[in-house]
Amino acid sequence: MNRNNGLYLIIGALAVVVIGLGYYVYQEETKPKGIELNIGRDGVSIEEN
Repeated sequence: MNRNNGLYLIIGALAVVVIGLGYYVYQEETKPKGIELNIGRDGVSIEEN
């Protein structure tokens, strides 16, 4: 039984990684395109997306 528990743990960890990566890719793809303006302690930064 102990070997099966380890296998389930590995499969669960891989599933979490795949779901997390999918969420990250989805967030990156749905970002609005254009210019991003950030004002912070380091000054103003402009990035083109």
